[in-house]
Amino acid sequence: MTNPENPSSGSPAPAKAPARDPWELPDVSGLVVGVLGGTGDQGRGLAYRLAKAGQKVVIGSRSAERAQAAADELGHGVEGADNAECARRSDIVIVAVPWEGHARTLEALRADLAGKLVVDCVNPLGFDKQGAYALAVEEGSAAQQAAALLPDSRVTAAFHHLSAVLLQDPDVAEIDTDVLVLGESRADTDVVQALASRIPGMRGVFGGRLRNAHQVEALVANLISVNRRYKAHAGLRVTDV
Repeated sequence: MTNPENPSSGSPAPAKAPARDPWELPDVSGLVVGVLGGTGDQGRGLAYRLAKAGQKVVIGSRSAERAQAAADELGHGVEGADNAECARRSDIVIVAVPWEGHARTLEALRADLAGKLVVDCVNPLGFDKQGAYALAVEEGSAAQQAAALLPDSRVTAAFHHLSAVLLQDPDVAEIDTDVLVLGESRADTDVVQALASRIPGMRGVFGGRLRNAHQVEALVANLISVNRRYKAHAGLRVTDV
């Protein structure tokens, strides 16, 4: 006789749910993407590629006029706004600001980013005569700093290893690279993977939780060294997945 308080004493084990296909990603085509730092090279490049792929994009800057001027140059329906308005109007917000202004920018936008899916792509790097090197971040990484500063947001990390030159070049039809996506929620990382995969040639690949973001951010220093030696715009491809 089965003990109802101890199912293992005789009742059959519950059936396991079928494994989810890791490449079964949500439709994100209707989401509005904001890009903080959208007037900088990386931000402009991401805004351009996403808008060209059909995504609704709003770029943010400290100056709404500067943001709108950049948006007009990019075309493809991109709109400009000050940072706070950009955050409020967006479903997903990509943080592409300089590392030096990272904490200050996010602190000022804490309320505007509440409830938003935030994608941090900032690389804390220093430069000296020997080249680029990773900076130590008290929280562990830029993404972890963002998570600490934005307790009411869902913070992920992605888009670190992209060439701003290639992103902005209209003659480059496809960006041949993978995008490592890190975060605490599978639902959120799936959305960011799907967003990355909207750009032709690009693929979003899950890369772990935010505690693993430091080495992803730091790898950019190595890619800069590759680019300088080989006069290239190196990216990243993950094999066997």
